[in-house]
Amino acid sequence: MFEAVANPISAEAVENELREDLLQGDAMLGTIAPILRHLLANDAHSVFSDDLIARVRGIIADLTRQMIEAVHGHDTDTDFDTEATAGHSGSLSQALLENGALVGHAHALALEWQLADRLKMRMSIDPVLPPLVQAMVASNDNSASMLAMKLLAAQARFCQSLGRMQLPLTELPADLLHGCLIAMRTICSEDSECDSKAASAESTFRSSFAEAETRLGILSRLVIGMGGGGLAALSLSHSGVAVFLTALAMASRQDRAVAIMATNESQLARLALSLRASGLKTAAIEEQFNILHPDIALPDGFDRLNPDRAAAILAVRG
Repeated sequence: MFEAVANPISAEAVENELREDLLQGDAMLGTIAPILRHLLANDAHSVFSDDLIARVRGIIADLTRQMIEAVHGHDTDTDFDTEATAGHSGSLSQALLENGALVGHAHALALEWQLADRLKMRMSIDPVLPPLVQAMVASNDNSASMLAMKLLAAQARFCQSLGRMQLPLTELPADLLHGCLIAMRTICSEDSECDSKAASAESTFRSSFAEAETRLGILSRLVIGMGGGGLAALSLSHSGVAVFLTALAMASRQDRAVAIMATNESQLARLALSLRASGLKTAAIEEQFNILHPDIALPDGFDRLNPDRAAAILAVRG
């Protein structure tokens, strides 16, 4: 629990409480990947197949479909509906499910989509065109305006795709895309015709991939381009979920997936430390907690914790 420490309070007591809560949160994080892979691989455990599990499974299935179609074609009246194709699809799907980094990425995106959808319904925070992006679109700075327009389009596609439990293969980070394509080539390696088609498909995917133009790439470029004004991106109501999470990850020097997990109620210490390490003052941190966890208060004496100490605690645990 994220509980207040009784007064009188010292900075050391606050740090100790946050360290303990962060340790408990990290222990929970360590169980996510194996449990998630188990649930995704076992359809029989339908009691666990809630929206999140279904969405992650859907993303993996969609990535598989894109590669299989690229190798075997879209025409289900010819070789796409063959036994061999079905076998390749099953083998590739299994290989992707066993890729912990890929499953973790899909899980993080599903959580981000859920959070954006929830805050849109509860707080009317627009997941596509929040005030910050709207202001940048109208900016006299042509480069900033163009980048904001790209983000608007990318964010609209993201919301639509995740709503359908889909994800374009070329929206993956470079290392994860590489892993998927290697899995595709491996599945086809024992069949010369399939291997040739897989090589062609791989070349097509790689030639069309530009990481800086992916949604995550655009988000990073936008936050970096804000420079000293980046603190404005750490306001959920102003910047929206996608920009906020990217800014939080960058400012606190954490992986974006970890920043997404920090918004979960089991990670209250990580969220508080991340926001403080990012340079936010207590009032601004309380504002973000009020949006994400309206029933949770910061511990007494939290204002005595400075950004450097918060960053150091995160670095030790990270």
